[in-house]
Amino acid sequence: MDKSDIFKRLGNGEIISSSDSQRKELRNASYDTKKLLVQMNNVTDPTEIRNLLSQITNTEIDESVAVFTPLYINYGKHTKIGKNVFINFDCVFLDLGGITIEDNVLIAPKVSLLSEGHPISPDERHSLVPKPIRIKRNAWIGANATILQGVTIGENSVVAAGSVVSKDVPDNMIVGGIPAKIIKTIE
Repeated sequence: MDKSDIFKRLGNGEIISSSDSQRKELRNASYDTKKLLVQMNNVTDPTEIRNLLSQITNTEIDESVAVFTPLYINYGKHTKIGKNVFINFDCVFLDLGGITIEDNVLIAPKVSLLSEGHPISPDERHSLVPKPIRIKRNAWIGANATILQGVTIGENSVVAAGSVVSKDVPDNMIVGGIPAKIIKTIE
């Protein structure tokens, strides 16, 4: 099997068992990403931060994107970031399942985007279950919010600070709480 095959399988939503022969490649890729993260999290120049983030994500990060480090990503190459995105301090992106952040998104401090999880069954718990996260245009994710695997945040929607979002959020909604529930519609 091709070394990158496990990453393609993750990108296709395949559950990766704990006995998968390529499982160690996940850790090795994370260690490679960590080397670039250490560099990125220790520079202050916005251009250099974007250049290092471009290397981490293997995409071009637009000059309109602002990232206040530190930012923590476990893989990076399954993260796509649009234009005019702001990512504040101390965010965590677990992106093996895929993370898409569309244009004009605001991400407050200490936000966690967790696109991967594990089965409930103790016998299978060390398997990895990837499901993509999508944050649509003009969304605002409040401080210390957690977006769980498989969730889409709708266009123009707001996630209140401290919320845990486990279900899709429709366009033009404000959600909050644990678990997050619709609070009101944005007119």
